[in-house]
Amino acid sequence: MSLIPSFFGGRQNNVFDPFSMDIWDPLQGFPSSARETTALANTRVDWKETQEAHVFSVDLPGLKKEEVKVEIEDGNVLQISGERNKEQEEKDDKWHRVERSSGKFMRRFRLPENVKMDQVKAGMENGVLTVTVPKEEEKKSEVKSIEISG
Repeated sequence: MSLIPSFFGGRQNNVFDPFSMDIWDPLQGFPSSARETTALANTRVDWKETQEAHVFSVDLPGLKKEEVKVEIEDGNVLQISGERNKEQEEKDDKWHRVERSSGKFMRRFRLPENVKMDQVKAGMENGVLTVTVPKEEEKKSEVKSIEISG
């Protein structure tokens, strides 16, 4: 275990990922009114590439599909956003612990050029949003044999 605190809040993603457009929240982990901004950093996304598509799986427990937006910006940026609402406090409530994040969240990913932006599909089941971005078929290079004269 390191004695040096992580400047990146213990996040396990690749800071140097050229496609990631994450916004780092320097206030993450600090108890303050800025706690609502941690929903942005706590939204976990898996991105895998298959032969046919790029597939994004986003953990959004407790959210309905109507509370989430999936958009394409500037032709090649996938943006997933929404808002987790705070639970209403009643006069006689006594909270012992609040760990679930609330507030707005947004994740952005720059997509490679080999995708079919007009065929993006999104679905939500059991608190997991799945966004599928189909890839264009790779053009196979044609090899042509040339006779050597002489």
